[in-house]
Amino acid sequence: MQEKIKKILIISSDENLKKVLNFCFDGWGYEVFLHDSPVNDVNQIKKISPDAIVVDVYSASKIHLQICSLLKEDLITAFIPIITLINKRQLREQLLHLKQGVDDYLIKPPDPLDLRVRIEMAIKRAQYSFYTTPLTGLPGGRLIEEALNDRLIKNSAFSFGYIDIDNFKYFNDIYGYVKGDRIIMQTAYILYTVIRKFGNKDDFIGHIGGDDFVFITSLDKYVSVCQNFICLFDNIVPFHYTTADRERGFIVARDRNRKVRKASMVSVSVAIVNKHNPREFKSVVEINEKVTEIKHYLKEIPGSKFMVERREQASQEFQDPSIYQKKEAILENYRPLGQVLLEQNIITAEQLDEALKAHWRKDIRLGETLKELGFIEEIQLKQALNLQREKLSHLIES
Repeated sequence: MQEKIKKILIISSDENLKKVLNFCFDGWGYEVFLHDSPVNDVNQIKKISPDAIVVDVYSASKIHLQICSLLKEDLITAFIPIITLINKRQLREQLLHLKQGVDDYLIKPPDPLDLRVRIEMAIKRAQYSFYTTPLTGLPGGRLIEEALNDRLIKNSAFSFGYIDIDNFKYFNDIYGYVKGDRIIMQTAYILYTVIRKFGNKDDFIGHIGGDDFVFITSLDKYVSVCQNFICLFDNIVPFHYTTADRERGFIVARDRNRKVRKASMVSVSVAIVNKHNPREFKSVVEINEKVTEIKHYLKEIPGSKFMVERREQASQEFQDPSIYQKKEAILENYRPLGQVLLEQNIITAEQLDEALKAHWRKDIRLGETLKELGFIEEIQLKQALNLQREKLSHLIES
């Protein structure tokens, strides 16, 4: 497939600079657009649809930075990287304006090769940001498709897992979208943790959006990944419910027909499609069709479970799903560290929420995060950990 020609928009009143940059970038195969002065109408830039914009701040007034703000505030142009050229004497002053939408800068006059490298890096960052899911920061639909296509092109053997959170809508309806987002973030972190511990270094995880996640691992790892993911999910996520709802085991909510019903607590269904040899699954569409079949089948089965696409060729019927049975002792005795601290009235729910968000995004142990934020002391952390160990010696056998 032929690589798309990248478009570069250069805004400058410096004729010599424009000639040099136009000559270099044109020679490198870019399509170059030149403007003498700031473009006040963002629609003009939309028509060009550049992959990156270079703004020469030194040769013009502050209005150049105003166009940067306009671009970043527009939904269509928000992800276009903007690189400014400034004089060294302006550096301290102009850095204060980076909040107006500038992604990078170079001292003028720039080395064309340095500028090209900055542009390429900025474009890659922008593309990744555009195709990731904002809430979790995980790769979204486009990047998931690319990861699958890459393995299909290489004829690699792999396992593709599709994770769906069951009964999530009912939780969202009762608890609200903010707490619903916490479950999504928690699930993303659990998946990341499990893949890192039980998968391979080059495994892939993605977030399609909402309550749907995917992962790609090797054929020898998917069972362990699924079992441990389900175990962690079922032992941690219920603590997003109130104590009363958790002890009752259900919440009262309305279904799509507005009828009141007892909705079970959230669980997960994991559909697995395995590619063993080059003859299987020639496209992402084929994989998606198989996943959809399994998902529909799993929706009829309560609780958390995973199932691999294994059919008897003669009957064309699914074999029984693999259901990971958890020990009830774990469910009864396990308390996440945050819950232990809450029950001991050492931290508040608001402090735990703040710490969890930092914990998920930075991948730093929750206890260390709570200490870093000044919510607990070392002695309190040790006491909570000891209490946790007394109730449960281990959660996952590695």
